[in-house]
Amino acid sequence: MQDDTDQLLRAILRDVLGLKPGQAEAFTAQTGLFGHLPELDSMAVAGLLTEIEDRLGIIVEDEDVDGDMLADYGSLLNFVSERRGAA
Repeated sequence: MQDDTDQLLRAILRDVLGLKPGQAEAFTAQTGLFGHLPELDSMAVAGLLTEIEDRLGIIVEDEDVDGDMLADYGSLLNFVSERRGAA
């Protein structure tokens, strides 16, 4: 499920943020997101989380959203993977 989640999350980031071709595919676990990607500003976070919920069938509670979750790609992937595993 991790590979599936990884690919889906990269597609969501690419689609929601309008990233350049290949940009999301090049992300590593340490790739910074919020505060590092100009496309991911506070307005884009809401759209990103809504799309994650819709496409991956998980619920993201307000209290789940913090700087750590969106700090880097690895943190976001771990969060989404854990939620998908619990779904």
